[in-house]
Amino acid sequence: MNYFRYQGHTLASEEALPYEPLATLPGEGEVLWCFRRPPLAGRETFAAPHPDLLTAREGVEALTTLGRGPNALPPELAAAVAAGRVRAVNLDHPRWEALLDPGFPVGPPREKVRVHLLALGDVGSTLAIGLRLMGGDVLSSIGVCDVREGVARRWEFELNQIGFPGQYDALPPVEEVDPARIFDCDVFLFCASRFVPDTAVKAGDVRMAQYQANRPLAAHYGRLAREAGFQGLFCVVSDPVDPLCRAVLLESNRSEAGTLDFQGLFPHQVRGFGLGVMNARAAYYARQDPRFADFLEDGRTFGPHGEDLVAANSISRYDDALSRELTDLTAHANLEMRAMGFKPYVAPALSSGALSLLGCLRGQWHCSSTYLDGIFFGALNRLAPNGPELERQPLPQALLDRLWETAERLKAIP
Repeated sequence: MNYFRYQGHTLASEEALPYEPLATLPGEGEVLWCFRRPPLAGRETFAAPHPDLLTAREGVEALTTLGRGPNALPPELAAAVAAGRVRAVNLDHPRWEALLDPGFPVGPPREKVRVHLLALGDVGSTLAIGLRLMGGDVLSSIGVCDVREGVARRWEFELNQIGFPGQYDALPPVEEVDPARIFDCDVFLFCASRFVPDTAVKAGDVRMAQYQANRPLAAHYGRLAREAGFQGLFCVVSDPVDPLCRAVLLESNRSEAGTLDFQGLFPHQVRGFGLGVMNARAAYYARQDPRFADFLEDGRTFGPHGEDLVAANSISRYDDALSRELTDLTAHANLEMRAMGFKPYVAPALSSGALSLLGCLRGQWHCSSTYLDGIFFGALNRLAPNGPELERQPLPQALLDRLWETAERLKAIP
């Protein structure tokens, strides 16, 4: 193992690097584990709290602790891993030096952040209400933007009239934002949509029906983020969340000629917020039916906000048949709401949107989609002090097989 000092950072690598060599690994401070793989093939930086994560290999196997023995590490590096001091960095990304700074959004923000929210339809406006009510500890302000005349002004007017008597600075202020300033923020929330099925649509994969209309719009804002040199967190809330995240990431990294030049957003800057409501819906059905009660103890949801969702009734007592039944109920809860004659947007805006985003900013475990092996894949994760971290558990093989199937279907979406 080799250790180096570069621009004030400690590097660890199995290869010889052209930097100042260190005789020993320092006993404190962040250690950057240097690996190599093609840019955008996977995460470019991430927390490495376990020795077996110090590898360029990546996939849904990153979610399980089974079948992967720990790498043989020198004692000093193993101790740094155990202490949560190690973060992996891909040296083959042409802008890897930009990853040296462990600030937000590599890790949780050190101070309150400014959020800009685009499009105040049913989801966006409900999400804005949730952020105003619950985000005072992590949000400095909320900027709202909508291309429809008067809409942003309406919500600035309404939201700023929510408050406590005598505590007039307790909630983050809301401001109307000009579209030209949409990326002058720390967190950008993409809630825009060119097509939202009305309540007459009561069958089929409603979310994927929006993909062809919403992909160009998401890609457009990905390119705008590139042009703005956006350094913050780009959050996708619009459906279908997970494929739109990939469109944002890829299009932000294309040159004007259409070739990938890796000069846009890093994978850790893009995040999808759709899994939170799926997890909450699974918990709803678990409270209704005692057969699913194990979910409330150690159940999990994985994958996209859509048909390819995977709900596990329990990790320790996994039952494949029960899990598939719970998955079906959860994935189609939106159709049940539509059958009642209403659009299903309140729970998604709050569970997937406000609650999950605020949990992310607080460095808490929450449900969202992050980049994994070339796709965005939903799972419990957090912004740890040493980088994005996925929850890892001893997943049973039958569950892991389902996750691989879901990942392959997500990869097949153009």
